[in-house]
Amino acid sequence: MPQLRLALHQIDSTVGDLAGNADAVVRRTRDGVERGAHLVAFPEMMLTGYPVEDLALRPSFVEASRVALRDLAARLRDEGLGEVPVVLGYLDRSERVRERAGQPAGAPQNAAAVLHRGEVVLTFAKHHLPNYGVFDEFRYFVPGDTMPVVRVRGVDVALAICEDLWQDGGRVPAARAAGAGLLLVINASPYEVHKDDTRLELVRKRAGEAGCALVYLAMAGGQDELVFDGDSIVVDRGGAVLARGPQFAEESMLLDLELPAADGGPSSGLTHDGLRIEHRTLSAEPVPAYAPEYPGGQAEPLEDAEEMYRALVTGLAAYVRKNGFRSVLIGLSGGIDSALVAALACDAVGAENVHGLAMPSRYSSEHSLGDAAELARRTGLDLRTVPIGPMFDAYMASVELTGLAEENLQSRLRGTLLMAVSNQEGHLVLAPGNKSELAVGYSTLYGDSVGAYGPIKDLYKTGVYQLARWRNAAAAGRGETPPIPENSISKAPSAELSPGQVDADSLPDYDVLDRVLELYVDRDQGREQIIAAGFDPDLVTRVLRLVDTAEYKRRQYPPGTKISPKGFGKDRRLPITNRWREDGRPN
Repeated sequence: MPQLRLALHQIDSTVGDLAGNADAVVRRTRDGVERGAHLVAFPEMMLTGYPVEDLALRPSFVEASRVALRDLAARLRDEGLGEVPVVLGYLDRSERVRERAGQPAGAPQNAAAVLHRGEVVLTFAKHHLPNYGVFDEFRYFVPGDTMPVVRVRGVDVALAICEDLWQDGGRVPAARAAGAGLLLVINASPYEVHKDDTRLELVRKRAGEAGCALVYLAMAGGQDELVFDGDSIVVDRGGAVLARGPQFAEESMLLDLELPAADGGPSSGLTHDGLRIEHRTLSAEPVPAYAPEYPGGQAEPLEDAEEMYRALVTGLAAYVRKNGFRSVLIGLSGGIDSALVAALACDAVGAENVHGLAMPSRYSSEHSLGDAAELARRTGLDLRTVPIGPMFDAYMASVELTGLAEENLQSRLRGTLLMAVSNQEGHLVLAPGNKSELAVGYSTLYGDSVGAYGPIKDLYKTGVYQLARWRNAAAAGRGETPPIPENSISKAPSAELSPGQVDADSLPDYDVLDRVLELYVDRDQGREQIIAAGFDPDLVTRVLRLVDTAEYKRRQYPPGTKISPKGFGKDRRLPITNRWREDGRPN
């Protein structure tokens, strides 16, 4: 059988950075060519970054992408790399689709191209467009209607883009109809907990349906709230794993495969799903037989806690770097949330670029100040202390505040201080709120919600403790100092805004609360379903009301890394003004 050496580049790209992304393609293509690759591939929308969102509706950006693609093809040729076909994603527009109501203006397409000998020899657009969760591709794109196939060194390689694999029908069975020896799918599939297992089973299933080996090439890195975990997979036609890339790391995977020879002339006509087979022969003759150098290998899978932690680090690091910041600032209270955020930040950008600000009030305990200082000692981050007592007293001398208003004033003074230091010194402020707090509105607007990024906004409180313990255990296992003080983990959580205050005074136990929230927020179950799962009716009613009335707060919280199937953001879009209540009682 013919042999084919693939160079699969599981890498990151930055939205809008056409020049930088093109440079990465050239650099990685050169690496593949120098190592003897016969076909080089990059992820979905590599040239433009992903997701481009409303940039897809801007004609100037679409045209810039098209020009950059042609320039890239010529550059690869001019730099001696043009003989090896390169597959990559970019933003295009359809020349055939006519303008009509309900369709994105300009007919933009989530597309991919094959570059060879200085030319764009084949283009195609994603056939299945996802429109769920964080995806809005009906808003941005029109679908493709072809089954692209390129003959490379005597092997017919069918091509597809991300959702084409996830949906039944379309290009997967069309690859079988076209007689392909390999199905190459380029992806920008965002991370979710446990999604790696789902992907593997999907890839195995689709290989059987396509009747050929299958490459699932994924993006790595982060973009705003999304994290791309890589985890590229190659299986044979029977579903056996031939290679698997690492999670949360860029990787250039070289792989030697033996694949079926193309059968006769190019396929043509329509598949049973109405896709038109579009075939290009780039090189008909197989390469002379050679001893394989790259048999493939499988990266060690991560356990759930490490996977989530790495996702949060990746998302934070990408947000800081891609937005031009070099350092971050965190309000350190000595509590578990800010301690975990600080540990994540140190791992993401280096402890020398992490600045902590302790802002004690009259209600701050000595152990909280000590825990913040111990965190700084363990991690090496910079810590300074600015008491808010004098500021608080000045406010209280001017206006009479009691109860919740008095408590929230302390939080807002801290938020003002953080933003002042950020403006003065150029740090990016991190908000330490977790998903449990955001769900029930247990956060102060313009106080602890202040920040440009919320690293743990999609992590429930029980998850905060889980990752803190994991991070400390991982450090101890390597012979390093655990970054998070044990007292921050073991003490009762408290906002410390009034004497002796603890979270349990106003919230259910977090273990119970988080299980109710997971059913209501992540799974969209109603009150009766949750009660039927064994939870106290009064507790359920109370929690659901807290969630429903806090929507306006969540809308004003900064973005943060998504790791669950349904985070607060594009996944979950509820009206702020909303009189529906699960218990049927009026507001």
